[in-house]
Order: sequence, then structure tokens, then C-alpha cells
Amino acid sequence: MSLIRRYAPMVNALSLLVSASAVLGLSACGGEPPPTQRVDSTPVDVSMEALPGNVQAISLLGDTLRVPSATPEALQERQDRWALAKADYDASPDDPEALIWLGRRTAYLGDYREAIRIFSAGIEQHPDDARMYRHRGHRYISTRQFARAVADLRRAAELIRGTEDEVEPDGIPNARNIPTSTLQSNIWYHLGLAYYVLGDFESALEAYRESISVSGNPDMLVATSHWLYMTLRRLGFEDEAAAVLRPIDSGMDVIENDAYHQLLLLYKGEREASDVWNPEENTTSGAAAGYGVANWHFYNGRETEARQLLERIVASEQWAAFGFIAAEADLFRILAGS
Repeated sequence: MSLIRRYAPMVNALSLLVSASAVLGLSACGGEPPPTQRVDSTPVDVSMEALPGNVQAISLLGDTLRVPSATPEALQERQDRWALAKADYDASPDDPEALIWLGRRTAYLGDYREAIRIFSAGIEQHPDDARMYRHRGHRYISTRQFARAVADLRRAAELIRGTEDEVEPDGIPNARNIPTSTLQSNIWYHLGLAYYVLGDFESALEAYRESISVSGNPDMLVATSHWLYMTLRRLGFEDEAAAVLRPIDSGMDVIENDAYHQLLLLYKGEREASDVWNPEENTTSGAAAGYGVANWHFYNGRETEARQLLERIVASEQWAAFGFIAAEADLFRILAGS
């Protein structure tokens, strides 16, 4: 049975819940829901605490999302790093850096709900620290709480206005141990993604334009350009989308965002889809590449191929990957409109 037919009853039920949420003014962030919200997070926005401990969220398609698996070696390394972060926090509980790292290390273990609780405590202690909202907003995206993510990331964007940007240290260092993103680029990047998965492409466009303005290295440039390009294509702005591709070339010194780099070259006509996406690659990068290729099919009129690829992505294990989340949101809209 295809995923489209399999989930039709579930999506219809979710659509009713989404509509009811909008009518009642329910908002995961405590105040009014974002005025441009089009696809609500899911029913878990209302009662996250009702989920079993090892369940992190319910997907837009009704799937139960549990703590991701990891190899014993990777798990041990993450646990060791978490233990160090916990010791630092216990020694200095009022230090915002210590709290942020405890939250990040908790998220790397796959416990996104606990990470959200940690960052929420950080916001109570440090209400004007944009980093708290940036990291909690990221994990709201992971747990499909998109309205909350928008609220947090918009607040973070307000707090950084007029401030100097700062390099954001990597929790999982790349091959050269060189951080490739900044606080401001990450805030705008994640805000753009939250709007994108909600289907509010106009607001996503504004956020990605802000992000591109502070994307000061090849890695951040290709990552933001990828989402900016896809947003423009969704809006039908083909000339502007083509302009995004002009600075992109095969000789760029990209350290970790190779999937996005190769996708942009595909959009330019310099790569084949088979060069960019390996259907056997069950990784975060594989989900990103697959989603980009699905969109490439979609805006070139191959909707059947696009839908089949979206279904294949959400059948993988990478449910916390941005490519997976975007594929899930697209399928939700396809099913809700069927």
C-alpha cells in the first residue's frame, strides 16, 4: 500500500486538529499563534508530557518518533561528552555557556524533549540571551513543534538586532575542526526552515535573505543558498532563483555541507541526480540530498517522481534531519489536499 493511501485517514484527522487549534487560538508558545501559520505542529503541541519517555514526538504523518539509534562507539562518545557537560553545569549552574552545552549534548543523545526543558530553564535564568531561544527553537523543529520554533527564533532575531555576530562553536566538529556557522546565520537559517515547513514561503524567503547576508563562508553560503533557491522556486520566482546560483561553482572550499553544494550544482545543470543522491545512504546528508532531488523533480514538472522520493525519505530512520522534516511536511500537504 502506498504511503499516500495508508495515511489518508490520519492526515484528515490531523487536519481537523490543525483547524481546531487555529480556531481556538491554541499556541505552543503561550501567546497568539504566528499570523502566517499555515500548518500547525501536530497534536503533541498540546500535551508533550503525555508521550512515553522514549517517544520524542509524533510526526505529521502520525508516526511515533523515538530516540534515534546509534552505534555503540558513537553512543559512548556522546555519553562521555554529556557527562563532562553535566559536570560543568553542576559546578556552575548560573553559567549560560554551561547550560547551553548541557542542552546541546542532551540533544545529541537524541533526547530532544529533555533538551527543550533545559533551554526553557535557561530562558528563565537568561531571558535576554538569544542563544537560548536559538537552540530551543532548533529542537522545537526536531519535535515538530513548528509554531513554538517560529516564536522562539523570532524572539532570538529581535535580540540580535544591532549586535555583532559571533562564531558558534560546533558540538560535533567537522574534519578540519573549523566552525562554519555563526549565531546570527543559524537563527535566520532555522527560522527560514520553520516557516518553510509550515508552507509560509514568503516569510521563509525573508528569513533566508537575512541568513544569506550573514553567511560568510562557503559552507554556510551553500546551505542557505540551497533553501533560498528552493523557496524561490516554490514561489515561482525563477529569475531570482537563477541569480542565487551564480556565485556557486565546483571549486568552492566546502568543508561539511557537500550535499547542499552538490545540489546547487545539480540545479545549475552541472551534476546529474545520480551524482548527488545515493538512495542507499541512510544519513542526515542523504536525507538532505534526497529532499533536494525531490524538489528538483517537482519544479521540473515530474510530480510522480518527486512524491515517490518524498515517500522514500520518510521511510528512512533520519527523522530528525531537516530534509526528512521538510519531506514529511510536503507529504502532509499533499495528503491533506487529496
